[in-house]
Amino acid sequence: MPPIDRLSSLLERFHVRAHLFHAGPLCGTTKFAARQGRGFLHVLRRGEMVVTHSARAGVPRKLAVQAPCLLFYPRPLAHNFHNAPAEGSDFVCATLDFDGGEAHPLARALPPLVVLPLDAVEGLEQSLALLFAETTRVLCGHRLLADRLFEVVLIQLLRWLLDHPQESELPAGLLAGLGDAQLARVLVAMHERPGDPWTLDRMAREAGLSRSAFAQRFKAVVNATPADYLASWRLTIAQAELRKGASLKTIADTLGYANASALSRLFTQKVGMPARQWLASRQ
Repeated sequence: MPPIDRLSSLLERFHVRAHLFHAGPLCGTTKFAARQGRGFLHVLRRGEMVVTHSARAGVPRKLAVQAPCLLFYPRPLAHNFHNAPAEGSDFVCATLDFDGGEAHPLARALPPLVVLPLDAVEGLEQSLALLFAETTRVLCGHRLLADRLFEVVLIQLLRWLLDHPQESELPAGLLAGLGDAQLARVLVAMHERPGDPWTLDRMAREAGLSRSAFAQRFKAVVNATPADYLASWRLTIAQAELRKGASLKTIADTLGYANASALSRLFTQKVGMPARQWLASRQ
């Protein structure tokens, strides 16, 4: 089967925006607070340090970083850097703002912390060379260019996670599904065409599996039935479009529902309140 693009349809619909906020040495203890809808991406190109988290964060309380690596926090999680090298290191940090906050599909699917050695990712060194060059010179547009380069690094990190499902140890969910060659074809198709009439038969054909084999494999890898995943994907899109000002009727037409009432029922069932009430609570 020809390769497919597993990330573009996700990131084109639900953006992640990087913002450089630190470049250079750190000393002593540096604290990074959790903030709703915000993640972090740190790049340690040289040096060593210790990272700590609270006891109930769901990640190691103390982590010794002894080699150049990326530290990626896709969801709000307070963390502290201790004794980061003041000299002889290349160190840059960016915040990551996810469209929809914790409702962003990738933010939900990723583990709370990803630590990845720089030498594990093919092509990353070239991106980092450009990134660090921009952070050490004050040229026109250097901050904007650094932000975009951070986003390139993020895509390279996500691509590595998808291409190395065994090493990534991803939890059951969207990214684990995208790391499965056959399930990925169904997921990408649903992401790109959420309004199509996606029956179980059609999904199974897209994956090249029998109905029973597909349903069983999908549930085991994605941790949801195909119908539940499709409903959740459509709901995520509906929430994003409501925040942009689209009407429920327009969204329902786009997502393949017979009328706005059908989408409204799904909204109330999944979210626990009508769409208008949910939108009012977000304003």
